[in-house]
Amino acid sequence: MLQLRDVGFAPDGRAVLDKVSLRIAPGQIVTVIGPNGAGKTTLIKIAMGLLLPHGGVVERRAGLRIGYMPQRLQVEATMPIQVERFLRLTPHANLANLQATLQEVGAAHVLRSRLSTLSGGELQRVLLARALLLRPQLLVLDEPTQGVDLKGQAELYRLITQIRDRHHCSVLMVSHDLHLVMSSTDEVICLNQHVCCHGRPEQVSSDPAYLELFGRRGVEAMAVYMHHHNHHHDLAGDVVTEHRHEP
Repeated sequence: MLQLRDVGFAPDGRAVLDKVSLRIAPGQIVTVIGPNGAGKTTLIKIAMGLLLPHGGVVERRAGLRIGYMPQRLQVEATMPIQVERFLRLTPHANLANLQATLQEVGAAHVLRSRLSTLSGGELQRVLLARALLLRPQLLVLDEPTQGVDLKGQAELYRLITQIRDRHHCSVLMVSHDLHLVMSSTDEVICLNQHVCCHGRPEQVSSDPAYLELFGRRGVEAMAVYMHHHNHHHDLAGDVVTEHRHEP
């Protein structure tokens, strides 16, 4: 689907990425984690062809359709554009398919709302719907839970997994926190200008390079995430169902 080999990026001679490699297979969810300034957004822009690397090779499947969800869309409070109008700017979008897509991401109720009045979680769902309207074979998500309440973030990652299964697409995702994406990713790449470590989430969580980057905070966050829940939350953070994990 997509492969990067020894990719480098060094504007003005300052290394942002150094010999970074990754591979995304059909149907796979790959998550890039790392601290601020690690080069995560630069990496996905190179993967999509929005930036040209200064070294290395980028290979994409011929005709690959990519749906992109940016970190955050800044909307002026005085801008009167409604969600419907915003989504209609997507090529080939019509009322029927944008209604269905908003329903799929749990945001059907905001169709005629102004973008400037949406909550953080609602706006992220609209941006996810916009990416899905492109019928992507590869869905690229840059910090998809930006602005979403902590209690709703796990539900959003669960939704992303459902979308992968339903649309049979691959996902390249950026996150700051491994503990949030543990159950929603197949492979993790820990990035800090170069690839520090990679593998299954449970492998990366105990890797010395990960522990060096995130230290005690990462370990404590992982422990919080892995405690047993007897419920889960919707995207607004409300409890929607009760369930029990078997030991």
